[in-house]
Amino acid sequence: MIELICSFRGLVVQGLALEVGETVQILEKCEDIPPPSSLTVIFCLFVSLQGVFPSSYVHLKKMFLHFNTFRGGFILKPHETVVPLEDPIVTEVTSTLQEWALLWKQLYVVRSSFLFRHVMMELMDLRRQLLSGHLTQDQSRDVKRHITVRLDWGNEHLGLDLVPRKEFEMVDEDQISVSDLYKMFWCSSGFNCDLLAAAGRMQLNDSKKGPPHVQYRRPYGCAVLAMSDVLQTISELKEEKDFVLKVYTCNNENEWYQIHENIIRKSSTKYTLPGASPGLIISLQLLRGDMEQVRRENPLIFSRGVAITRKLGFPDVIMPGDIRNDLYLTLERGDFERGGKSVQKNIEVTVYVVYADGEILKDCISLGSGEPNLPEHRSFVLYHNNSPRWSDVIKLPIPIDRFRGSHLRFEFRHCSTKDKGEKKLFGFAFSPLMREDGTTLSDESHELYVYKCDENTTFSNHALYLGLPCCKEDFNSCPSIPSSLIFQRSTKETFWISTQLSSTKLTQNVDLLALLKWKAHPDRVMDILGRLRHVSGEEIVKFLQDILDTLFSILDDNTDKYGPLVFQSLVFIINLLRDSKYYHFRPVMDTYIQKHFAGALAYKELIRCLRWYMDRSAEVVRQDHIQEAMRALEYLFKFIVQSRILYSRATCGIEEDQFRSSIQELFQSIRFVLSLDSRNSETLIFTQAALLNSFPAIFDELLQMFTVQEVAEFVRGTLGSMPSTVHIGQSMDVVKLQSIARTVDSRLFSFPESRRILLPVVLHHIHLHLRQQKELLICSGILSSIFSIIKTSSLDTSVQEEVEMMVESLLDVLLQTLLSIMSKSQSQEAVRGQRCPQCTRVPFLCSLSASCLHLIGSHDCPGLPHWQGEYVSCLLSLLRQMTDIHFQHLMDNFQSKEELKEFLLKMLCVFRNLMKLSIFPRDWNVMRLLTSNLAVLYINQPSLQLENLSPAKRKKVLDKYGDMRVMMTYELFSMWQNLGENKIHFIPGMIGPFLGVTLVPQVEVRNIMIPIFHDMMDWEQRKNGNFKQVEAELIDKLDSLVSEGKGDENYRELFGLLTQLFGPYPSLLEKIEQETWRETGISFVTSITRLMERLLDYRDCMKGDETENKKIGCTVNLLNFYKSEINKEEMYIRYIHKLCDMHLQAENYTEAAFTLLLYWELLHWDERPLKEFLHYPAQTEWHRKEGLCRKVIHYFNKGKCWEYGIPLCRELAFQYESLYDYQSLSWIRKMEAAYYDNIMEQQRLEPEFFRVGFYGRKFPFFLRNKEFVCRGHDYERLEAFQQRMLGEFPQAIAMQHPNQPDEAILQCDAQYLQIYAVTPVPDSVSVLSMDRVPDRIKSFYRVNNVRRFRYDRPFHKGPKDRENEFKSLWIERTTLILSHPLPGISRWFEVEKRELVEVSPLENAISVVENKNQELRTLISQYQHKQLHGNINLLSMTLNGVIDAAVNGGIARYQEAFFDKEYITSHPEDTEKITQLKDLMQEQVHILGVGLAMHEKLVHPEMRPLHKKLIDQFQMMRSSLCHVNTQHTHSHTYIHTHTHSNTHRHTLVPLLPSPTIMAPPLPPFNILLKHQRYNVSTDKCPDFTEDH
Repeated sequence: MIELICSFRGLVVQGLALEVGETVQILEKCEDIPPPSSLTVIFCLFVSLQGVFPSSYVHLKKMFLHFNTFRGGFILKPHETVVPLEDPIVTEVTSTLQEWALLWKQLYVVRSSFLFRHVMMELMDLRRQLLSGHLTQDQSRDVKRHITVRLDWGNEHLGLDLVPRKEFEMVDEDQISVSDLYKMFWCSSGFNCDLLAAAGRMQLNDSKKGPPHVQYRRPYGCAVLAMSDVLQTISELKEEKDFVLKVYTCNNENEWYQIHENIIRKSSTKYTLPGASPGLIISLQLLRGDMEQVRRENPLIFSRGVAITRKLGFPDVIMPGDIRNDLYLTLERGDFERGGKSVQKNIEVTVYVVYADGEILKDCISLGSGEPNLPEHRSFVLYHNNSPRWSDVIKLPIPIDRFRGSHLRFEFRHCSTKDKGEKKLFGFAFSPLMREDGTTLSDESHELYVYKCDENTTFSNHALYLGLPCCKEDFNSCPSIPSSLIFQRSTKETFWISTQLSSTKLTQNVDLLALLKWKAHPDRVMDILGRLRHVSGEEIVKFLQDILDTLFSILDDNTDKYGPLVFQSLVFIINLLRDSKYYHFRPVMDTYIQKHFAGALAYKELIRCLRWYMDRSAEVVRQDHIQEAMRALEYLFKFIVQSRILYSRATCGIEEDQFRSSIQELFQSIRFVLSLDSRNSETLIFTQAALLNSFPAIFDELLQMFTVQEVAEFVRGTLGSMPSTVHIGQSMDVVKLQSIARTVDSRLFSFPESRRILLPVVLHHIHLHLRQQKELLICSGILSSIFSIIKTSSLDTSVQEEVEMMVESLLDVLLQTLLSIMSKSQSQEAVRGQRCPQCTRVPFLCSLSASCLHLIGSHDCPGLPHWQGEYVSCLLSLLRQMTDIHFQHLMDNFQSKEELKEFLLKMLCVFRNLMKLSIFPRDWNVMRLLTSNLAVLYINQPSLQLENLSPAKRKKVLDKYGDMRVMMTYELFSMWQNLGENKIHFIPGMIGPFLGVTLVPQVEVRNIMIPIFHDMMDWEQRKNGNFKQVEAELIDKLDSLVSEGKGDENYRELFGLLTQLFGPYPSLLEKIEQETWRETGISFVTSITRLMERLLDYRDCMKGDETENKKIGCTVNLLNFYKSEINKEEMYIRYIHKLCDMHLQAENYTEAAFTLLLYWELLHWDERPLKEFLHYPAQTEWHRKEGLCRKVIHYFNKGKCWEYGIPLCRELAFQYESLYDYQSLSWIRKMEAAYYDNIMEQQRLEPEFFRVGFYGRKFPFFLRNKEFVCRGHDYERLEAFQQRMLGEFPQAIAMQHPNQPDEAILQCDAQYLQIYAVTPVPDSVSVLSMDRVPDRIKSFYRVNNVRRFRYDRPFHKGPKDRENEFKSLWIERTTLILSHPLPGISRWFEVEKRELVEVSPLENAISVVENKNQELRTLISQYQHKQLHGNINLLSMTLNGVIDAAVNGGIARYQEAFFDKEYITSHPEDTEKITQLKDLMQEQVHILGVGLAMHEKLVHPEMRPLHKKLIDQFQMMRSSLCHVNTQHTHSHTYIHTHTHSNTHRHTLVPLLPSPTIMAPPLPPFNILLKHQRYNVSTDKCPDFTEDH
């Protein structure tokens, strides 16, 4: 993708003027532009213009091609799109701003551009933030939300398309129902909650003298940090941020208690910054989410002992089991006497928590979160201050069992600065924690009496002062106090404290305490229950669990007496939680019911009371209490069901029948209430409304005790009990439909078995309201929900039955409703005499402008009710779900032709109006396209496909009705022509549906549709200068349709008609443009035709029971076409993965690795983000390439091709090393080392290779009259391969000769197979000529990465010599060159080129001897290096075969044929070759000598006779060669001279014994054989005598 970064004015010859941001397509790049330009110039195509511009003016941008799918005739996406590899929101902003740019210029002209300019600049800034990559997920989400709001706002005001979104992303309309898509335009998003965690460290400068011995606390300084500034700073950071707080000291320590307020108010005269600049450094980090989420996502933070600070008071929700009992105590101030001192005192307060027995409670005083609890607390000391103010807050976490009877004692001491720091006790105060009535200390300020004492006073007998009054209120309630007590109150001294209780177990409310302690006053239970309504809601929700436990305890105590009152109290509490103030406590109630509720017998009384209330609804006038019970129905059922579950567990399920019977009776009461005539009773209406509102909430509870079918029956009976009329009052109609809507949205309705029961009654009520045209908005919402559920459950078999029910019940009335709405719209429009002035004036397919979006907002565009679009979406949803079976049933259900005629008229009228009227706003393009596809659906429906009918029935239908498909196609063509200039807006969006029409196997339909495709190309050519979009969409849809099994043999000829159209068909372009257009068009049709041939072959292979080889070959053929001829990368990648899966299924692991390697090679080691694709998740390109690399290495390993895996291991190692990922580096290095070990240790077979020719027109296109070389399976020989191929092509005839077939065979309607084995000819690989390389290694390079293969055919040229046939035996050597080396992405590749040469008899002899020498050297070398050990049978057999053949005619025949004087005289040109043959024979003698020496050492004593025989024969062989050429005694010289002759290495002539696996050519055998007496390269043969 090329994007302009600088505007170019195009002032040079053929220059193309471009603006910043525009995108161009490169056609050619020229590097050699001469001066003065000296710029690299690029020829490009831009829109409809061509020209040149400097390459430095553009920026290469990474991108990918987005291909869209096609299903069922509906358009899912407009066309193939070039998408940059960036966030979709960024791409959308870019394209939208470019679209806005032209419109903004128009706004600028009319001076209305300021606001839009501001929005555009803001969008560019937000886009820049997204591209920076520095945003957190939440920040990125927030930025995207801002972007989408502004984009939608701008599109609306400019009259552009509105984009349906979900979570800021554009939705795939094929994955949701049309009704849901309609609702997408009103989607919204939410927010996350924040949690703040802080960690700190101290940096406080002290005096140089060091800290003194601390005896008491003194105020020093205070630091304040404004959290509003902090949150704004750290909200964008992922890590901790340090903040330095300045510590200020107080100018007057008497004002210490308010120093923080002075700092906040910046009253600088009251505090000072010390000169030493002390400071407090804290690190803050903002963590988002609730506590559990924060703990899960940040385990390291919580591993450091982080203190969790609770709220001072209660959180919004108190969960059961969240026990808390904290009393917050504030030491406020005190007033004390001087006590005879000349100066004021230095007063310290010590706080103790004392239990009833006088014990000081340990660990009950907390100074702050994270600090250990203490047994006492000492306040700080203010210097010489008899009226100190502390405002010192501490927390008292007193255990609940120690709270009653405990009290606080405050001891006051004077801290002397002279008497060695002694602290002298001079008084005390105290306060009980609970009053006599059991309530705790109230949340307020308390003035305590101060009693005198001295330092000798002990408090061992706390009863001495507990009888004294602690405060004024206590004094008023005490009798006269004698003056002889040991402690006397100081009347002029007082001490103030304040308390705040945060307890889930203690209360300050008398009525609530009485309820919780009801057993203390059993005679007052009735009164206590009655007073529960007077307790504040805060207290009730705080002690919710205890209150509920108490209520059910009272119920168990006496059900008959207290049952109704407990029921009323329970209803009161349940309804209290319905209040918005306490609604968030509902989870507390749910948790209590599930985990803490224990009333196993409560369900009986609850059911009885509930029935009693319902049965009296027809009698009483005031029904407030009944309505409250109806509103509490959900939680009453939760208690009933949980109670029954507990009872069933405890009793092993007894009384099950009684429980079911009671529920049945309860539902009878519910039906009774709903069946009452409420038209004359407003009170009863409210009761029924309350019941209907609560009714759907009980379904989930019933599902715990009853089956889905049973619950559905309960619900059906209840809904059926409602009046069927729609005249009971508008308010009740609304409530009834709302209850049905909630039923449809419930979990119960999601079960197929329940929908089968509930759907009829739901459809019945909707049908009634639609028939009467009442409450259309609610009905449309219910239908949308039903269609959404059916869409998500489309794979269930029951869906077809549900669709059938909806068709029978709704289709007719839905059409009638739409016609009624449309009729009203048209009539109102006719009265107005004109269209809405805001609407656009597009002929025929007109639509509303953005200004008319009021129809979905606060008010409507005149004549268009806002539910019209929703009913259209419902109709489309229903039609999309209908199959031909549904249509057939629909037709069969009509009783007469008149009924059928009336229905069809309604349907066609609706279709006509959908095409003509502006159903959806202009910017709802997706919905408009879905509506336009109805005509395509009509043509493609199976019931109209006459080809499937019998000839007689087809004739009857045609005679009476004609081919309705042709008529509809003409209408479609007419609609297309009427679009006029608006055709361009439907290109390429309508290509898919129109292509679906051409799939109809009807010639006339196809002939009608072909000009539309030409028209599309013509219109795009006019607009863009090409028809790339049409071409891309056609290719995409063809691939999709044919791959799905559609199309026929005539379909590939269909596009041949297009070729004829480009000539005589009139064009609107000028002559030169017409010539270019014609050329391009013909080229395009040719490509499409070639693609069709491959696609149809692919379809046939995939549809039939074809073998894996044929499927693989067909896929390879199609894959190569997409890469080389069409260059569609995404489709190319898709077929890569299809091919890989086929290879894996066939266990072709090496081929699977090479296939996947194609995708790996397309990727780069970059960090650019890649979208989710196929089975790959959204990830960076680096990670995808790494994952692919690992997978390819794994497949090479399974295929035992470790040599191919090792370079990939090195590639990965380089990447890991550059990233310092040493763990992965270690792993990949170990794998590489293991592969080297596998090469040397594991056995690998050399595969056989076979040439296969496919001749005849009956073969598939990709095989027809072509020849291939195939890599055989392990252990597969020629006979087995022939049988396999004949099995794959059972109709084929095996050719028995290797000659090339004649033209008759090539053109016949049959199948001929020609198969024979070929020998691989490796390219010049240096490893094959290296001396010390083991044969295990060379073996791989002999049969891998090979493109050349050889086949030898022996024949006699001239007269055959009967005594020695070697004289006239020639070899016809055919070399086959493949298009790709083997192995590769397939086990076979096509032969690209053939080379034919003839080998003379002498050259053949040289080749045979040379190959046998090579085989011997390899085998002996293996024994010398102990690669073969133990069994020497192979060595014995090989030596015996060569020596025996040489003695009995092998080499001797060559001597007779070519060393004869007559031959030498008559063939002087062969002198050098004869010498070469002599040298090879002499070399063979020396090699055999070394082999015999090795054999002598290894032979078993029992095999000595064989060894002796071999030596005797060897002596004879050597003697026969002695006279050949006595000059060649130094054989190693000749070995060196012929080692480069590897040309004639293999042959198929079986004159000399050849091994099963051909040995590789070894380098000169001059390696010293260890532990042996002889060497192959010694100067003379070893002398074997009889003694050996």
